[in-house]
Amino acid sequence: ARVTLIAGPSTIEPPAADEIVRVRRAADMHAAVMRSAERADVVIMAAAVADYTPAHPSVHKIAKGGERLALDLERTRDILADLGRLPPRRGSGRPILVGFAAETANVLEHAREKRTRKGADLIVANDVSRSDAGFEVTTNAVTVIGPDGEREVPLQSKERVAAIVLDSVEQIICEREPVPTRA
Repeated sequence: ARVTLIAGPSTIEPPAADEIVRVRRAADMHAAVMRSAERADVVIMAAAVADYTPAHPSVHKIAKGGERLALDLERTRDILADLGRLPPRRGSGRPILVGFAAETANVLEHAREKRTRKGADLIVANDVSRSDAGFEVTTNAVTVIGPDGEREVPLQSKERVAAIVLDSVEQIICEREPVPTRA
């Protein structure tokens, strides 16, 4: 596969990829993903992009003033939902879309609704309230929700969880493009 990684600020060394696109803001991430999706077969949205951004960002440090400071926030563009609304491309349809649902309550209910609302092919549901799975640990336990049902993935290494998610993507690819049989 030819892999393009679009990454925000991070101290983690990026994995090997054919192209790495660095972004700073959610709007930059949106623009870079939409550009790359034009030529992608699969888009995996693993970034936790901010849902809100300052409506009037300051170019300078805001000095200490009164006791309180109010920030006016506006919603950021929803990258996964915008991808889900892309029209089919001539000959190849739209890319397979994989999203993640990091939840702390009603995990599966929220993830199922998110998959439908955003037009994703797969949603990987994470219960991030667990101390042994999700953020800042090396293990995860997820439920992969797709067009053919749900697959519960018990606690294991994140590398193994990633392989299971990619197996689900491969299954969708095979269903979209069946292998020709020999006569």
